Amino acid sequence: MRPWPGNAYPLGATYDGAGTNFAIFSEVAERVDLCLFSADDEETRIQLTEVDGFVWHCYLPGIEPGQHYGYRVHGPYEPDKGLRCNPSKLLIDPYAKAVDGPVRWDEAVFGYNFGDPGSRNDADSAPFVPKSVVINPYFDWGADRPPRTPYHESVIYEAHVRGLTIRHPGIPEQLRGSYAGLAHPVMIEHLQRLGVTAVELMPVHEFITDHHLHERGLSNYWGYNTVAFLAPHHAYTMRASRPGGQVQEFKAMVRDLHAAGIEVILDVVYNHTAEGSDMGPTLSMRGIDNHAYYRLVEGDPRYYMDYTGTGNSLNVRNPHTLQLIMDSLRYWVLEMRVDGFRFDLASTLAREFYDVDRLSVFFDLVQQDPVISQVKLIAEPWDVGPGGYQVGNFPSLWTEWNGKFRDTVRDFWRGEPGTLGELASRLTGSSDLYQDDGRRPYASINFVTAHDGFTLADLVSYNEKHNEDNGEDNADGESHNRSWNCGVEGPTDAPEVLALRARQQRNLIATLLLSQGVPMLLHGDELGRTQGGNNNAYCQNNEIAWVDWSLAEPNADLLGFTAAMTALRRAHPVFRRRRFFAGRPIKPRRRSATRAALPDIAWFTPSGEEMTEQDWDSGFGKCVTVFFNGEGITEPDPRGDRVTDDSFLVCFNAHWEDIDVTVPAAEYGAEWAVVADTATGTVTSLSAAPGAVAAAPPTVPAGAPHRVAARSLVVLQRTG
Repeated sequence: MRPWPGNAYPLGATYDGAGTNFAIFSEVAERVDLCLFSADDEETRIQLTEVDGFVWHCYLPGIEPGQHYGYRVHGPYEPDKGLRCNPSKLLIDPYAKAVDGPVRWDEAVFGYNFGDPGSRNDADSAPFVPKSVVINPYFDWGADRPPRTPYHESVIYEAHVRGLTIRHPGIPEQLRGSYAGLAHPVMIEHLQRLGVTAVELMPVHEFITDHHLHERGLSNYWGYNTVAFLAPHHAYTMRASRPGGQVQEFKAMVRDLHAAGIEVILDVVYNHTAEGSDMGPTLSMRGIDNHAYYRLVEGDPRYYMDYTGTGNSLNVRNPHTLQLIMDSLRYWVLEMRVDGFRFDLASTLAREFYDVDRLSVFFDLVQQDPVISQVKLIAEPWDVGPGGYQVGNFPSLWTEWNGKFRDTVRDFWRGEPGTLGELASRLTGSSDLYQDDGRRPYASINFVTAHDGFTLADLVSYNEKHNEDNGEDNADGESHNRSWNCGVEGPTDAPEVLALRARQQRNLIATLLLSQGVPMLLHGDELGRTQGGNNNAYCQNNEIAWVDWSLAEPNADLLGFTAAMTALRRAHPVFRRRRFFAGRPIKPRRRSATRAALPDIAWFTPSGEEMTEQDWDSGFGKCVTVFFNGEGITEPDPRGDRVTDDSFLVCFNAHWEDIDVTVPAAEYGAEWAVVADTATGTVTSLSAAPGAVAAAPPTVPAGAPHRVAARSLVVLQRTG
């Protein structure tokens, strides 16, 4: 096969309808072989002779989509100097847009011989490693348009492609666990009923199962072990899908979700790769240019800097590594049409030398990029390195998973003392974290549960983690979960315990959806999904971690309550403001001779008096009423018009006894209707659908007491 010179750009394998251009970066390489594989794995090697700016390239006429390929890089092998080239190892293209097959764990995939880390292993790894695949870049997007849902109107649903769909009885069996299954009409109908505006997908970049998990008969279920940053994971395709078909199926999923008004956000892992530590396999970047792609220990480059707890960290100081990350992000936006990213352990990307620097080169690049700067950017604002907890410290374009919201809300509802003051900050958008640098309340991605930790049902059912199935003697996973089992550890038939657990789940959901910021739900929480107390199900690709859709019927009340609360939020902009509360009197926008200027927010004791400093610092601190002024919204709508809404009182009672809460004085409202109560699980809309009769909820006059049940939340809407 006679290669043409081809081009150094773009990197990767690019099919143009007549053939394919191949290009790969390596500054350290002395020679690069492109390896093509036939259907029966017969290998053809083509030496690349064209090199421009350390990019080795060629063009091969007639090479079409579906072609399997890889690289062999010849160069120095001196691990003590951080050099690990070895042409016996077949390498995945870092720019591969599809990868086919899993790693078959054999000694050949390692650069050393087992039992002798200082040795060199020259066994051919090609039979045991995944192959890169040339893909068909052409796709009929039809009339696809991104929803572009504003942050303040967003409700995010964190989901796992396989885990969400693998047991859904309404999805055809051949589609379960796939991108197509996630976009199936029954799945879209469920998401729409919940009021979800975006799915945040756990990693879909091509990933592998770690060697140590494979040896224990487990797998890397979550997917935080990336090996190719431009390739959708091959195992999430329909059965009998052709090599490279995952690209077409992923695009079809995005198109169908967009048509339903649902955005797609990807959880991306640019902080490390699946090659792990110096004892890990040689699969891709390690054998291509170890120095360029990885942070090595200064003074001892045999070893890797590890800010992630996974063995290595990408070297974002190197321009070629930065280019890979930015090219990957742009590819997923421009070609795959996703709507945003959640960056796993994002603090790692800010480490240029040692400390976390919020103005690092990566964030500067994102800030000025005309594509990436225009999509949703969500940081997981911590890593495991020194100074890695950076909640509130990311640049202005960024939103953040707000771990302080999670911790505070959990503590309040389990009855921890001294949480009332911080609860007030979290309910109102965490201005202490985001206001000083010019960000808005929606910079806070609020969540109570996420993939990492207890599910909502387990949060109210277990005091301790139960991770024995992970095979690590229950030593893995977070030990301080801020959970409460409501009196019994794990499953029980006790009616009073079950009733309390159901109420606590409704309390947590209601608090999440009534708070300023962007709410994020965890898949299956609306169904009462349990992992049996496992708070670290990263390796459980089985019923422990999969969503059990048979729970939908017995937990229909929880599903209905969650949907009703998202509808309440959607209907009332006072719960999703774009600006922080001022806490001062706002001139009423509706003409009223009797209504005085009221603050946009106010806080009241159970006796109906405005909170004082002494009240905030009191030892009790289990009950508070919040006034949300619908006439105090200062930001305009998209057309520049004023936004007005109904006003609400939200009463929180985390005490173990009922409390008679006095409704504030008439100046705040003469009469109030009870529109939501977590004690009963009811949510009522005062607006009837056309042709229907609105329900008539109980009302409470100003200055009158209203009993708020123990450990419950009540929402009252002003009617007079």
